Amino acid sequence: MAIVLQKGQKIDLTKGHPGLEKIIVGLGWDPVVKKASGLRGLLGGGGGAGGSNMDIDASVIMLQDDKFVDKSNLIYFGNLKSKCGSVTHTGDNTTGDGDGDDEQVLIDLKKVPTNINKMVFVVNIYDCVKRKQDFGQVENAFIRVMNSSNNEELLKFSLSENYAGSTSLTVAEIYRHGNEWKFGAVGSGSSDAGLSEMVKRYS
Repeated sequence: MAIVLQKGQKIDLTKGHPGLEKIIVGLGWDPVVKKASGLRGLLGGGGGAGGSNMDIDASVIMLQDDKFVDKSNLIYFGNLKSKCGSVTHTGDNTTGDGDGDDEQVLIDLKKVPTNINKMVFVVNIYDCVKRKQDFGQVENAFIRVMNSSNNEELLKFSLSENYAGSTSLTVAEIYRHGNEWKFGAVGSGSSDAGLSEMVKRYS
């Protein structure tokens, strides 16, 4: 049974699951108001969404000593795989239908370079200023981690706060602790207008 985390909690990821090497990190969310036309365009990565659809993107920022030093370590819709091959974004979900993950990231923990100490999972709203959108218009946001070998859900963190006014969210972190990996539930919002502004926080 998956462990349910609260904001601020940290948990051993690999120590509690010996032999765990490959994981799936799933992120999901729903607009508060679902339009009759459906959710097409919810996650289109390049601004193709029209009308009042929300274009939300998940990304991973790979850090060295808590710093972002290499643009190839930013995994998002425009760079779906890290240069080292350890992190792969499965791509944008352009429909947003259903109750499952809206976007997924595949991670081979054994392949993560030793100089990478942390992976930060963030989501942001594309063109949020022009569209006057923020995460107060989103509900049921979550992140979960699964074992790739059997799809067992290991843990889940639901972002239950009211994020009105926030245009980006730092959802969680997976970071090294000695020879093991740990998971930290962050759940903090910010007014960063895009992914580039979020990355600058780690420069």
